[in-house]
Amino acid sequence: MDYNRLAELLFPDVTETPEEVEARYPERDLPEGAKVTRMGPSPTGFMHLGNLYGALVDERLAHQSGGVFFLRIEDTDKKREVEGGVQLILETFRNFGLPFDEGVTENGDKGKYGPYRQSQRAAIYHVFAKQLVQRGYAYPCFCTEEELAEMHAQQEANKENFGYYGKYAKYRDCELEEIERRIAAGESYVVRFRSPGSIENKVRHTDLVKGKLELTENDQDIVLLKSDGIPTYHFAHVVDDHLMHTTHVVRGEEWLATLPVHLQLFDVLGWKRPKYVHTAQLMKMDGGSKRKLSKRKDPELALSYYYQQGIPVPSVMEYLMTLLNSNFEEWRRANQTAPLDDFPFSTKKMSVSGSLFDMDKLHDVSKNVISRMSAEDVYDSVAKWSADNDPEFHELFVRDPEMTKQFLSIGRGGKKPRKDLALWSETKAYMDFMFDELFQPDYSGMPERAKADAKAILTEYQDVYDAQDEMTVWFDKVKALAERHGFAPETKLYKKNPEQYKGPVGDISMVLRVAICGRTNAPDLYSVMQLMPTEKIKARLAAACEAL
Repeated sequence: MDYNRLAELLFPDVTETPEEVEARYPERDLPEGAKVTRMGPSPTGFMHLGNLYGALVDERLAHQSGGVFFLRIEDTDKKREVEGGVQLILETFRNFGLPFDEGVTENGDKGKYGPYRQSQRAAIYHVFAKQLVQRGYAYPCFCTEEELAEMHAQQEANKENFGYYGKYAKYRDCELEEIERRIAAGESYVVRFRSPGSIENKVRHTDLVKGKLELTENDQDIVLLKSDGIPTYHFAHVVDDHLMHTTHVVRGEEWLATLPVHLQLFDVLGWKRPKYVHTAQLMKMDGGSKRKLSKRKDPELALSYYYQQGIPVPSVMEYLMTLLNSNFEEWRRANQTAPLDDFPFSTKKMSVSGSLFDMDKLHDVSKNVISRMSAEDVYDSVAKWSADNDPEFHELFVRDPEMTKQFLSIGRGGKKPRKDLALWSETKAYMDFMFDELFQPDYSGMPERAKADAKAILTEYQDVYDAQDEMTVWFDKVKALAERHGFAPETKLYKKNPEQYKGPVGDISMVLRVAICGRTNAPDLYSVMQLMPTEKIKARLAAACEAL
């Protein structure tokens, strides 16, 4: 076979050499040990948790080592691409705060190693496909869909491995004259890789998560270029990762089955293999068993779900880190206020088996994250979320920003901050009693021991309340009120002689809390009352009396 003649027949318009292409992609000038990683999503219109999970690994590996993290759009499968898909990718990663150093942007490409869309790199792939043909590692295949289906059926009947290989590689050794005749006749063809492998051989490889692997060598003549000249993922990512000098490829463990193909391509092309990081799949409990998160069954797989539910981005990122590194929670306990970027991420601490996604655990993490945020940040986030998701509450929430921020400040900070909120969507129920439009009191929480005296307590308190009182004076009045109605003015007195009192001073505080807040659970009562006009407080006390 005259491979040079075949290469010219298949690629008559390719005049650039591999060496000339390589010259356009010089080695990166980076510090020793710096890692180059990439995120390579497809614009299918659906961004899922797995995308973010892997991207977080990419970002940490690159930026923790002083390296480069870039975004490449892998849009070679036009059948799956949707309009606006690229924009969705950019918006999603921007919303989650992932800082790309290079890659696709709204205004074109940023960086010297583009184009960063695979659909714009066809000429580059053809240069290296031509080289493989010249070296006898690629050839045209004219199989029709019907022939491939027939081959598959025969393999199934014979209980043989599926695929295009060995005796089933119909056009592997096709004569040049026949190839010329078929092309002249206008027959459609793909360009296949001529695999030098055998399933009798094993490939040894060390994955940075899975450890030492022994895999069956690839013997499949996979498609490199489809009939329209567009490359498959297998070929495109190998070429791109080499030219862009990607050092670490992070992807889900479902890609392990094709790893021998990719390693073989790197070897045949004479290129250094990148290190591979195959992340464990995200699982969830379904009854008593685990299963993979599903696009069809699990709304939480979609990244849009987290914004709709009002789960803060820092909470999602922090929770994902608990799944990614087994020592993260221990580090967080020792570094409660440190930014996430300070955590020393390591692939050695990543789970080998499936990571269990637990929404309840995410909510617990989120409560901690929100408790560490400033009232200003909480206000800004809830204002933005409510504007998009609950416009009626939004109007009330932003009506008096100063009051709202002061309310959100209650119990915030210190060693034991309040942890009332896990989602921005919970803010409405948390502070609805601050707005007359939302106030729906439930007086059933009045302490049993104080019910008989509640009306008298509330009536008398209307006369003694003074908004100018400092906290100690305010509480002294509550204690005096308690004593006048037969309740212990100090909790310790009640504990010492419970038979002498109707109940502790806390019962009186609870009567006031239920009357003013309409519930038993609310932030510090004195602080809440400081944010309410005196008329509102007295009106609520009177309304509670009326209801009782």
